[in-house]
Amino acid sequence: MTSTDQHPWGRVDETGTVYLREASGERVVGQFPDGTPEEALAYFERKYTDLAGQVTLLEQRVKRGASASDVSKAVSTLSSAITTANAIGDLESLKKRVDALSEAVSSLTEKQQGEAKALLTDAIAERTAIVEEVEALSLEDPAKAQWKQVTARLDEMFARWQKHQQDGPRLPRTEAGELWKRFRDARTIIEGHRKAFFAELDTAHRDARSKKQQLVERAEALLPKGADGVNAYRDLLTEWKNAGRAGKRVDDTLWDKFKAAGDLLYAARGEVVAKDDEEFSENLAAKLALLTEADPLLTETDRTIARDKLSSIQRRWDEIGKVPRDQVKVVDERLRKIEAAVRKLDEDFWQKNNPEKKARAEGLAGQLTDAIAKLQGEIDAAKAAGNTSKVAELQEALDARKVWLDALN
Repeated sequence: MTSTDQHPWGRVDETGTVYLREASGERVVGQFPDGTPEEALAYFERKYTDLAGQVTLLEQRVKRGASASDVSKAVSTLSSAITTANAIGDLESLKKRVDALSEAVSSLTEKQQGEAKALLTDAIAERTAIVEEVEALSLEDPAKAQWKQVTARLDEMFARWQKHQQDGPRLPRTEAGELWKRFRDARTIIEGHRKAFFAELDTAHRDARSKKQQLVERAEALLPKGADGVNAYRDLLTEWKNAGRAGKRVDDTLWDKFKAAGDLLYAARGEVVAKDDEEFSENLAAKLALLTEADPLLTETDRTIARDKLSSIQRRWDEIGKVPRDQVKVVDERLRKIEAAVRKLDEDFWQKNNPEKKARAEGLAGQLTDAIAKLQGEIDAAKAAGNTSKVAELQEALDARKVWLDALN
């Protein structure tokens, strides 16, 4: 018996034919006539080793959680390959390992289906959340929208949608189509609001631009009037503020022109004011002198003297004329204070000498005088009678009436 006859899984005969030993008997797996029996067996053993390597690799893939469908296909292919393999080795053992993998595929399939279902549920929830977010954005009041921010949010949500669509699990066609329709409809609403807003804004800008162009022309038309055009320019400035916006670039350009016209008008007025202030400086000195003359009237008690002096001062005041603009309020307030003091003297006089009030006071004074005389007589009689308590009572009444009389006088 040759050494090859001692191999547990195969042998080679004299013709170079190679046999595989199986439980059911021998099976020819090939021929190797151009080599030794050892070389022939080694050649077919290598084929067995390749198959064993594929089984080991598949076992590792199952442990790592490879796709159950991929594993199932590989198991079927390997099982068929092992059954008809032209190789020398323990093919029965390999077959059992592959059969064990076939049984593992069932549980692996169930597990992966559960995981896939959970992932799909999460994916639908995530994409639904994106849809609900864009729908909520579409329901916001477009009149209050900050469109730069709204557009950025919409772009960000669409980018999230695309990324989820690319990286996430594939959604069933029905759910995917329904969610995309909701997203698209909401986005269309937002885009419609945005277009309407900017169309309205464009109209408003055109109207504002037209108004402001006319205001610039009217302002420039005032330039020949010089200082006399300032008041009219102020009215134009009010109209400018109410004209609305025409877009930043246009607004800035038109404002520069409008302001340039105003600067020229105010410069002309400034020259007039400076000239007037120089001319009116002497008037200021004269009015300040009058105020110095009028200051004693603040403490004057004779209303006739005060009124006469004030009349003289007021007449001369009017004759002097205007003072520099920045001093008008200062000197006028000082004169108003003096006029108020003199007016109060008149008011106090007439309050005190009111005929009706005076008559009432004189009548009451007479009554009090009579009452005082009567009480004095009663006091004297009580003293003569030695009635001290009566004297005290009458004296208290007498003192009170004297106080009233003093107040009237």
